[in-house]
Parts: sequence; C-alpha cells; structure tokens
Amino acid sequence: MKKAIGIIPARYDSKRFPGKPLVKILGKPMIQWTYEQAKKVKSLDEVVVATDDIRIEKPAQEFKANVIFTTSDPNSGTERVAEVSESRAYQAYPIIINIQCDEIKFEPEIIDSMVELLQDDSIQMATIGYRNRNMEMNQNENVVKVGINEQGEAIWFSRSPIPYMESDYFLQHVGIYGYQRDFLLKYKDLPDCPEERNEGLEQLRALRAGVKIKVIESASATISINTPDDIEMIRKKDA
Repeated sequence: MKKAIGIIPARYDSKRFPGKPLVKILGKPMIQWTYEQAKKVKSLDEVVVATDDIRIEKPAQEFKANVIFTTSDPNSGTERVAEVSESRAYQAYPIIINIQCDEIKFEPEIIDSMVELLQDDSIQMATIGYRNRNMEMNQNENVVKVGINEQGEAIWFSRSPIPYMESDYFLQHVGIYGYQRDFLLKYKDLPDCPEERNEGLEQLRALRAGVKIKVIESASATISINTPDDIEMIRKKDA
C-alpha cells in the first residue's frame, strides 16, 4: 500500500477570518482540533502542520504537532501543501492529503477511503462531499457546494447555489483533498483562472485544466468553521 501523509496548511492572515487557526473552541485552538482528528486516521503515516507564521508555529508546537515552516509565496492551501511535498524529507509519500485547518470534525474513516481510492494511479485528485439537507445553507456563500456527474466526478464548485436536480439536499464540499504527489507538484505550475480568483476556490484551477476530481460522499456531517458565527454556534450547543 502506498504511503500517505496528511498536511494541514495554516495561514494567519486569512482575508475572510484573520487569525482563524488560533481561535479558541471549547478551550483549544481550532488547529489543535483538526490536528488531533487527523492523527486518528489509520492510513496516514504522518501528519504535519504547514505555516509561514510564528504565531501559528509556536502554539502548534505546544500541543506537540510536527510543524513545517514554509515560505510566504503560496497563494492557497494547495500551493502550501505542494511546497511541503517538494521537500526531500517528504518525497517518500506518493499520496498527499490536504486537510484544511477549519475542518475540525470529520470521520477519520473518510480519509482512509480517500487514501484507498488514491492507490489507483489514474486518479490524480479527490475530495469529499456531504449531502446537506438544510437547504437554507445552500444560499450561504460561506458554504461551498459541489456538483458531480454520473461518475462521481466534480463538474463545478461554487459559493453560490449550483443548479442541480431537484431534491431535498445539496452536496456540500468538505475542505479535504487528496492528490497523487506527481500531480500536486505540477499543480502549482498550472495557470490560475478567473473562476478561481472570483470564487476563492483553488480546486477550480484543476478543473479548468481538465483534471478529473473524484468526489467521495461522507455519510456523516462534518463541522467546518467558516465565520465567527460558526464558532458561536458550537459554543452555544456545548453550553
């Protein structure tokens, strides 16, 4: 079985939510929740946090995370993960899993399924979708949607509602990606596109280049943090 590494890209100066990785949720910084969840994934041989900011590096080291300091060049989480993958220390991992730091609660088994899927070299990239039946969230621009074809491959991602067959759910995108290492190293050289810039979604660059992105459906809801309101909702549920 091909080895896999989980990389959590963490940037402090987020345009939508500055300092998000360090926001405390029930006593722990957000990135700690994500790191600890990733460590439960049986198929990941290693998990690292990738950042260019000492404000994230130090707290991550305090909860014993393996931290890799990157340059400030990457414009997206995928580019940051690609930079880490170029390092000689991580060339032994042919499968790379990109876990966005705001995915604080996901089923570890869904990443196991992704790693298993990527044992097939013909699949260059994969991600996750969840059937969300709260149709009000379909109108929320902070919730990313994905449309798929009959083969379970992504045909579009958007912050706006995606035209889709009439149903009682929409497919919510979960911010976890899997790549073949060889493809990931080529990704950073792909030209960006207007769709990527307008939506702020890096996966649209791959779609524009004709890359097929396999979408694995998660049977369980995940907890993603997109805005401060999401954190308040979690705090109220726990109160």
